[in-house]
Amino acid sequence: MEIILFIKALILGIVEGLTEFLPVSSTGHLIVAGNLLNFESTGEVFDITIQLGAILAIIFEYKHRFAHIITHIGKEPATNRFVLNLAIAFIPAAVVGLIFSNQIKHYLFNPISVATALIIGGFLILWIERRQSRREPKIKTVEQMRPIDALVVGLAQILALIPGTSRSGSTIMGGMLWGIERKTATEFSFFLAVPVMIAATGYDMLKHIHEFTRDDLLLIAVGFIAAFISALIAVKALLRFVSHKNYIPFAWYRIIFGGIIILTWLTGWVKW
Repeated sequence: MEIILFIKALILGIVEGLTEFLPVSSTGHLIVAGNLLNFESTGEVFDITIQLGAILAIIFEYKHRFAHIITHIGKEPATNRFVLNLAIAFIPAAVVGLIFSNQIKHYLFNPISVATALIIGGFLILWIERRQSRREPKIKTVEQMRPIDALVVGLAQILALIPGTSRSGSTIMGGMLWGIERKTATEFSFFLAVPVMIAATGYDMLKHIHEFTRDDLLLIAVGFIAAFISALIAVKALLRFVSHKNYIPFAWYRIIFGGIIILTWLTGWVKW
């Protein structure tokens, strides 16, 4: 296998890890980066599988919390409520995704759709952050979240099925709009990503398991490790950032990045 394919897999793994938990859409960035790099080896299977590397970074970062959940589920009311909240938030996007995933991938998995979603989402983040600055959050810890709060976050996550919207962005902003404190919404989004992405990875791998080759597995391993390391760095940095700052810089990044994609398309500089 050509070394250039491994370099492309490494780049895409880093892109996935750095963007999975930021409100900028990892799927959108992978579509754009994959298009620019002309990376066509394993396609969607590569993208969804390396996301598992990013998810493992969350499990590693919160290993003590997950260990507590495993050992106390069924024994501790607070743990039971937390697991119930995750299950409730998981269901809406899972159901809609199973029904419409093929149509979404067929019509929306392209750089121009991604750019449009990036720009619209950027302006929504600006509006929600401005609104948040004038209101006191009602829910300040993950432990305070009720099933209705989890359902709202889960409904917001449906928007993430549109590439360019961002799973973390839709859940965090949906939670903030509902009255959940910024850092709390961010942490719950992290936890919710675990069952969502494990389920998505497992489903996609079962669908395409016959397409894997030894070379594909080597590329996935490179992307997987790169995604894990870069995601771990991104998660730690984001938690420090939202403790003192807001998401407005990410909103402007989305708007500018999306605008560049559309501008290069309209001028013909890049054949998206």
